[in-house]
Amino acid sequence: MELQGMRACRKEKRMFREIAESNAANLMKNAYPGRGIVLGATQDGTRLAQIYWIMGRSQNSRNRVFQEESGFVRTKAFDESKLTDPSLIIYYPVKHYKDFHVVSNGDQTDTVMEFVKAGRTWNDALMTREFEPDAPNFTPRITGVIDLKAQWAYALSILKSQDGDGRHCLRHFYYYEKPVPGYGHCIHTYKGDGSPLPSFAGEPYLMPVPGDASEACRYYWSLLNEENRISLLAKYIDIKTGEFEICIINRHGA
Repeated sequence: MELQGMRACRKEKRMFREIAESNAANLMKNAYPGRGIVLGATQDGTRLAQIYWIMGRSQNSRNRVFQEESGFVRTKAFDESKLTDPSLIIYYPVKHYKDFHVVSNGDQTDTVMEFVKAGRTWNDALMTREFEPDAPNFTPRITGVIDLKAQWAYALSILKSQDGDGRHCLRHFYYYEKPVPGYGHCIHTYKGDGSPLPSFAGEPYLMPVPGDASEACRYYWSLLNEENRISLLAKYIDIKTGEFEICIINRHGA
């Protein structure tokens, strides 16, 4: 029985590896997945990871960098003289409050933090928001949260239009109770390039979680389309202590 259990465990590990590697290869082939989030756990199970990237096709979207501010991360214009419309591109993708850590692709980060600080839930916060007002794309709002005091390990959400119809918003929430060591789940704004841009479809998919933040940055940066990638960050949170490290790669600058 013990030998059978070991074989089953090896088979399961191989299955996870094959699925994640296949998904990583597909992401590498995707010229424009847009903004993306990966949440998961390290192989040793001691840390939870938040990985987030932004991409851009226009000059305004490409004129951005990530900048850390006292444990938070914000987007800012690389060249202020070229900034034309900051409304949907300048925001805090990463914030935390006590044991609650949020990452998102827009100013819903602030909405979530306001609700959590008031003793309400992040779900309640996102019920007040919808996709971005950038017709005809209606870019989805994606959000990932880690609450070290919760029963679940991490959760993801996407707010998207119904089949490109700007009159209807679909709100999906995904909770992951037990992380798979060394893996996480990925969600991004678009299925790929197009006009209008097609929204992400289906459930978040399995992806690798490297051993530390700097390795995660290098790995995911290598997967993203070289022409369209702009900035990427990895935040690794110690499950026991709540301490974290943040690594950032910017197309412009360091």
